[in-house]
Amino acid sequence: MKHIINPYENINNSARNNSDCPPVVLPEEIFFTISIVGVLENLIVLLAVIKNKNLQSPMYFFICSLAISDMLGSLYKILENILIMFRNMGYLKPRGNFETTADDIIDSMFILSLLGSIFSLSVIAVDRYITIFHALKYHSIVTMRRTVVILTIIWTFCTGSGITMVVFSHHIPTVLTFTSLFPLMLVFILCLYVHMFLLARSHARKISTLPRANMKGAITLTILLGVFIFCWAPFVLHVLLMTFCPNNPYCACYMSLFQVNGTLIMCNAVIDPFIYAFRSPELRHAFMKMIFCNRYQWNY
Repeated sequence: MKHIINPYENINNSARNNSDCPPVVLPEEIFFTISIVGVLENLIVLLAVIKNKNLQSPMYFFICSLAISDMLGSLYKILENILIMFRNMGYLKPRGNFETTADDIIDSMFILSLLGSIFSLSVIAVDRYITIFHALKYHSIVTMRRTVVILTIIWTFCTGSGITMVVFSHHIPTVLTFTSLFPLMLVFILCLYVHMFLLARSHARKISTLPRANMKGAITLTILLGVFIFCWAPFVLHVLLMTFCPNNPYCACYMSLFQVNGTLIMCNAVIDPFIYAFRSPELRHAFMKMIFCNRYQWNY
């Protein structure tokens, strides 16, 4: 999405000249390496859930949804690098129809990654809320059928929204919609957390009797959310500054960090699987069985 995710090169020349901050350029090898690691790690998460029946539950399906979002964010950069490489080698005509179409598809993957992460984290928050405060009814409320329906709706909506945002990327309302989803998700989860805190105070004895796994899941969500905010917020701010103050030298100074902000996004895809493994003994055990297949058997 050229208007939304174009790098520092799109900044007005006068703003760049007035700014004392040269663009921070990182080697493409860094982007490519982090992206490859992110894809492989999240692919392992998906394979672990697919191959281990003990992990085929709503909670892990929601985690798989987040893993797919992370993987799309990494694939975006890999495909972009390949496209740039072919163009530099002369196999693609600059600004040609194929390159424009491919660029739009790749940008759609990037938007899909952000939207998928937002909705996946939101649905995980709802799942944790139900687990804690409706533990006895959880399995009747969060069924596998409802889980599949919810994820289908989420990804259908995200795909349609991603395509729409790319098509209308040069319109200010599109940029506002794109950037507003990030704080809206934070407000939604914050409200859910406040409600959980108020209920926890009035049901302290009931909460203390819940299995540790239920509360542990809420803590895991908090860590995932914190990492997501840390990795994505700088880029969302970059988009807002590019839209509303592209000629301001102070905005240009911040936007010179575009590649650093992009690296943070890809690091999100690398960090999340470590959080799953660290917080979930079941998933960690599944990873070990996949890596050391000669020592472990799938049936346990």
